[in-house]
Order: sequence, then C-alpha cells, then structure tokens
Amino acid sequence: MTRLRLLATALACMAIAGCATDRLPRNPIAQWHGSPNHEPRRARIIVLHHTAMDTAEGALRVLQTRNAGGPVSSHYLIGDDGRRYQLVSEQARAWHAGGSRWAGISDLNSTSIGIELDNNGREPFSEAQIDSLLVLLDDIVERNGIQPHLVVAHGDIAPTKKDDPSALFPWQRLAGAGFGLWPRDVRAAPPPGFDAWAALRLVGYDLRDPAAALAAFHRHYRASEARDWLPGDDAILYDLQLQLMELPATAPEPGAAMP
Repeated sequence: MTRLRLLATALACMAIAGCATDRLPRNPIAQWHGSPNHEPRRARIIVLHHTAMDTAEGALRVLQTRNAGGPVSSHYLIGDDGRRYQLVSEQARAWHAGGSRWAGISDLNSTSIGIELDNNGREPFSEAQIDSLLVLLDDIVERNGIQPHLVVAHGDIAPTKKDDPSALFPWQRLAGAGFGLWPRDVRAAPPPGFDAWAALRLVGYDLRDPAAALAAFHRHYRASEARDWLPGDDAILYDLQLQLMELPATAPEPGAAMP
C-alpha cells in the first residue's frame, strides 16, 4: 500500500506539472509535442534600488499599486530594520528596471532580479538593512547561478534617468562579502595607450550619454557625482578590466558552491 501511495503521489505531481506546462502559450502554426526537459528562465543580474520614500510601508503600497508614472514592482523590498518582503516571484518579470541597458543587454526586466532598499536617498543605509541584503544576495546568487559580480545599481543601468542607490551605498562592503565588482587595494598602473572609455564599456556602462555614464561610474566607485574624469579613474578601470578578464567564462550551476 505504501508503494501504491507513493506511485499515486508521483503521478499526481507529474499531472500538476503537466497542467502547469499546458497553461503556457503555444504557437498555433506549429504542432505541439511537449517535452519535460525544461525549466523556468533564470535571471542573470541583480539590480539594487533605493525607494526614495520615507517608510517601507509607503513603498510597499506603491510597489503593489502604481506611482505617478504607472505600475512598478520589484522582486524584493528590504526595510530599514532589515525585514525582507517578497512581492514578485523570481521566475516572473518584475517592472523595476524600465528603459535600461547593461553590458549590451537592453531588456533588463527579463534578465534581472530587482531589490528595493527602504531609503530616501539622503541618509546612510542601516547596518540591519545591509546585513539583511547580504543574506538575501547569498541566497539568490547560489540558487540562480548568478555570477556574484553581476550585482549593479539602478543608476548604473539607467545613467541618464536614475541615481539610485545613492552615493552613500556601501559597495565596498558588498564586494568584501563577494558581491559586485570593486577595485583592489593594490592596483597596477594602466599601460600606455589605455582606453578608459573602452574599459568603462567593458564594465557594462552604456556610453550613448558619456557624461551620464561617467557620473554613474563615479557614484558607484568614487561616491561622487562628477561628470568629468577624476584623477585615479584610469587605474580603477584598468583594475576592474583585469578582474573581468580573470573571471570564469560561465556562471556556476544553481546550487553549486561558490569559490
């Protein structure tokens, strides 16, 4: 009887999975021959935001309804007290990235997980919030097989329109925990003829508005909003370029141990 119950349970699970697959859209001009060899599409980038609001409760209302520009959402919201809220499944497309571009990818809503941080943009991010974020990043990266350096800012992917999270965000601390890209303390001098603009593009920035891209880079790596080159920028970009060239060509499989 136990074996029969187990078999019945397994068949039920297969039926449920089959029904879920059957609900997905099909192309009417092709003959359907369903295969079980598939899985939900997975995100490859994590985008961090600040809410630009005064409370997590207010941000939740906006993320569950709409703002002046229309409906918006994110996969997660982390309160100033560190409490984590999930609003959209990671397998679904949340509306958080808008018109943006990173490393040549333009439809970032389809390829990213969005995390909103309860912060008005003028205050430091709390210890509890950053500790909570690190726990969430560790979980998301491991389960989805996301390369840990692909944790970026909303301002990085939409430099002409967005500036979040603010220059007060502790990117260096995230990098110390293994997330995001950050220049090393000991950096080699750039070689003669080093092209800083090409390196900025390699990091991922969209250069259609060079001054905006440079301001986004400075916000992330120099805690500055400068729209012109600063002393030391070339050494930082050369080091970031070297780090990217040293990365493995492919992301780890979901669930694989991080090095």
